[in-house]
Amino acid sequence: MSTPDLSAAPWFTSSRSANNGDCVECAVLPDVVAVRDSKDRTGPVLTFSRRQWSAFITTVTPIPADPLFPPRSDR
Repeated sequence: MSTPDLSAAPWFTSSRSANNGDCVECAVLPDVVAVRDSKDRTGPVLTFSRRQWSAFITTVTPIPADPLFPPRSDR
């Protein structure tokens, strides 16, 4: 995968982030999803194909009624 131009990428953080700087930022582009550390915006960036990103999100997002992943009360 070639390195995309991210100079004008629309970076965002999760609406569930605590805005304390300890999170990641994502930029969704037509062909890739880019991820970076919000504390180091000029540092390294991970890029994933849209298919890879979708597989990742599907894997880490628990199914709402899944007994193996009960809702956390600390969020």
